[in-house]
Amino acid sequence: MPETTARTAVYSGTFDPITLGHEDVMRRAAGLFDEVIVAVAVAHHKKTQFTLNERLAMVAEAAGRLSGRVRALPFDGLIMDFCREHGAQAVVRGIRNITDFDYEAQMAAMNRKLQPGVETVFLLPQADLQCISSTLVREIARLGGDVSAMVHPSVAVRLEPPPPLQA
Repeated sequence: MPETTARTAVYSGTFDPITLGHEDVMRRAAGLFDEVIVAVAVAHHKKTQFTLNERLAMVAEAAGRLSGRVRALPFDGLIMDFCREHGAQAVVRGIRNITDFDYEAQMAAMNRKLQPGVETVFLLPQADLQCISSTLVREIARLGGDVSAMVHPSVAVRLEPPPPLQA
């Protein structure tokens, strides 16, 4: 019997917070690969609402609802270095619209120059999830809006503002 090699993909982002769109892309990737590593960026260049550990916990909760072939790990630096360290054959990127595609196509071309053996796979979330972004979710929650159709209930609870202080 021929020896098979596990197909590993990396799905990277800041996931601040993880949305149902992210979860949909994770689920689709898990159907295509033997293992999906969700690489949660340290994100020194961004001011995140949630700490790295909080974002890792939210992604781990989402991964736990999937096939068991998805796990969350932190990453810092170049995603191609992370892929090499973890033996990944592919990078998964979620594409919501043409603006995402333009940016991601440029990144895929650059990543191929850095690591020619790692393919980039673009996945579209379900149509009703394509309008969701972490940025919009944070803003809606900050303004008191309902984000329950955009994130898992455990994430929605984390986005709720703290109760006002009692005098």
